[in-house]
Parts: sequence; C-alpha cells; structure tokens
Amino acid sequence: MEEEEKTSTRAFEEDITRGVSLLRGDPKTAIRKLSGPMIVAMLLLAVYNLADAIWVAGLGADELAAVGFVMPVFMVLIGLSNGLGAGATSVVSRRIGARDKDGADSAASHAILIGLAIALVLTLPLTLNIRTIAEVLGAGSVAGLAAEYGSIVFLGTIFIFFVQISYAILRSEGDTTRTMYAMGASSVLNIVLDPILIYGAGMGVAGAAAATVISVATVSVVIYYWFNIKKDTFVTLSLRKLKPSRRVLSDILGVGLPASIEYLLMSLIVIINNIILVAVAGTDAVAVYTSGWRIVMFAVVPLIGIGTSLVAVAGAAYGAREYRKLETAHRYSIRIGTGIAILTGIVTWIGAPWITMMFTYSPESAHLAAQFIIFFQTMCLFYPFVPAGMFSSSVFQGTGHGLTSLFITVLRNLLLIAVLAYLLGVVMGFGEIGVYFGIVTGNIAGTLVGYIWARFFISRLVATEASI
Repeated sequence: MEEEEKTSTRAFEEDITRGVSLLRGDPKTAIRKLSGPMIVAMLLLAVYNLADAIWVAGLGADELAAVGFVMPVFMVLIGLSNGLGAGATSVVSRRIGARDKDGADSAASHAILIGLAIALVLTLPLTLNIRTIAEVLGAGSVAGLAAEYGSIVFLGTIFIFFVQISYAILRSEGDTTRTMYAMGASSVLNIVLDPILIYGAGMGVAGAAAATVISVATVSVVIYYWFNIKKDTFVTLSLRKLKPSRRVLSDILGVGLPASIEYLLMSLIVIINNIILVAVAGTDAVAVYTSGWRIVMFAVVPLIGIGTSLVAVAGAAYGAREYRKLETAHRYSIRIGTGIAILTGIVTWIGAPWITMMFTYSPESAHLAAQFIIFFQTMCLFYPFVPAGMFSSSVFQGTGHGLTSLFITVLRNLLLIAVLAYLLGVVMGFGEIGVYFGIVTGNIAGTLVGYIWARFFISRLVATEASI
C-alpha cells in the first residue's frame, strides 16, 4: 500500500504542470495569477452579452423584451452546466491537492459524461416548447419573437454543457490562461457574427441566437483538440477508460447539484422579478431590467473571475489539509474584491447616462432612457456587498460543502430578494424602483449571513490544523 502511494506521488510529480504548481503554492499569488486570465475572459464574455443586447435593441423594444423573456430559461442551462462545472472543479482540485492524478482524471471524465447526458435530455423539450414557456413567463404579444430566438439557441445545449464543464476542468488544474483563450475566442466570434446575421442576413433575433450556437460549437472543437488530440493538459479525459464510480459521482453531484440549484434560483429570481415588473410597469420594465442586468453582470465580472479561481484554490488547500491557506485566500479575495466593487459602483453612477445610450440609440427604444438611468444608479449600491457573499459561497463549494452554499443562496434569493422586491414594488407601491431596492437590500442581508457562516467554518478548520 505504501509502495502504491509512492508510485502515485511520483506519477503526480512527473505530470505536474505550471498551473498545478501555482494552485498548490502561495494562495495570494494563486488568486492573483489565476484570476487575471479569468477576468479577461469573462470581460470578453460580458462584452459579447452586452453587444448582443445592443444589436437586438436596434430592432426595437419588443425584440429586446422577447430576448429578455428567454434569458431566464437560457440561464437555467448555463446554471446547470456551471453547477456541474463547480462540482468538477471542487473534486478535481481536491484530488490535485491530495496528489491523486488518477482521481482527478476520473472526476473530470465523469463530469463530462454527466453533462452530455443532461444536455441530450433537455435539448428537444426546450426547443419544441419554448413558445409555451415564454407565454407562461408573461411574454404575451412578444411570445412569437421569444420562440424565434429560443428555438435556435437551445439547439446548442450540448455544446454549452461541454464547453462550460471543460472550462471548469481547466480551472481546476490552474490553467485559466487556456480558459481565457477559449472564452475570448467564443466571445469575439459571437460579436463578429451578430451584426452579420441579425442585419446583414436579415435574420433578426434568430440571427443573434444563431451567432451564439455557432460560436460555442466552434470553441467546443478547439477544446476537444486540446484534451483529446494535443493532450498537453494535466487532467486526462478518456471516456474509453472510464470506470463508473458511485463515489466519484456522489462527490461531483454533492457540489454540482446544489450549485446548479443555486444558478436555477438566480434564474428564478429573474423570472419572479420579471413577473413583478410586468405587473407594476409593463414589458418595457422587463426590457430595462433584463438588458440592464447585463451591465450589472459586466460590472461584477472581476468578482466572478476571482470567485471561480477561489473555488480551485480553496479545493486544493482543503485537499492538502492546509487550512490557513484557505483562510488567507478567503480574506485576500474579499479585500481586493470589495475595492474593485466600490470603484465599479462609482464609475457606474457617474457614467449611467452614457451607458444608457447603448440601449436607447434607436427611435424604437429611446423612450426607455430615464428608466435605464434609474436602474443603473440604484444597482451601484448592490456592488460593494457582492464580494463577501460570493467568495464565501466559493469557499463552501471548493471544500465540498455545496449544500451550505445552496442554503445561503435560497435565503438570499427567495426569502430576502424576492420577498423584499414584492413588498417594496407591489405592497408598498414603489413600482419598478421598489423592485430594484428589493434586490439591493436582499443581497446585503444575504451576504452578511454567508460571510459570518464562512468565517465560523474556516476558523474551526484552522483550530483543527493547529491542534494536530
């Protein structure tokens, strides 16, 4: 047994990559160097999302609202794939921290297989029933446009799952640079294709959907080449050699399912807010909220980049039982993240009128300008409280405590944000502004709970390490 462990360790050291060395080193350095490429990649992705909305805005408010009604459903797919990706990152990085390469390979292959199976199950139902789904979500007169967009974009479900889980596997081995290249290529291709297909080919909203599918399919081919032909990654993907394991499956789903449900809840809160906004202000409010939310997501991109990197760093530290590194990573991430968030809030407040122009440049959407400015300036209060909550959830995911992260998300989104948005927007009659302040105050309360819980969890681990 001892000889097997020595052999496994030697094999691990022989295969070790620069990313893995970084992951297992100083946590502050790892957070900085892993986050950098992720931030660049996600900024490009956010630019694509923003550009997509800007091009669609040129078609009119109805088209913008139609895409807005599809987005929560699309976010469900992204949530499921990202959730499984979080499970893969957590398990693979913990195996790397424990110097178990075979375990890391097995976990990665299991995650890809699970993702592809789920994608195959979901594709047809979503593609065939998107109009009905849009009508249920309150699309009304724009349901036809929503179906035109959704029926195409959901054809790319299998590529979405493959790409998102592959990104997670690369992050788990500390290779965020390659992830940056793939995400960046997908975003740039999408940005180029949008005007060509939407206006040049006269496809309208269907062109925006086609651009998304083509770009993600192209990047899927590139990622397949890296893993299966070039074979220069630390983790090896091999479905042929895969031996199904309940333990590995349980480890992945133990984080992946709660994380997926967290993303589903994020989509659900968008749906709930859409319904409230339709009731108090009509479909124009949905166009403002769902389009403006793209700017919010753009603003928090650096935080998401830090958070996804923290999952891998936390997993490696936890797997190696180096809990003080975990504490350092958590504190350091929150410190730099909060500084970034405050700066972002100030810039957004000052630049709100100019940001608004991106969505109101056409005569068909010009009347939404005042509503956009109100939304952006209210959301400035949202940013500074995001890092502590987001990074606390990253710690729980990285250490395999997915249910804890899920509980905090349920508390924040359903029991705080949704309720406060309804109370302020409907019951107290503040309308769409009340909904926006409900989002802000609910997030602040949820963040405080998550941060306190994470600090208590980490302090107990550190005490355990000190007693050994």
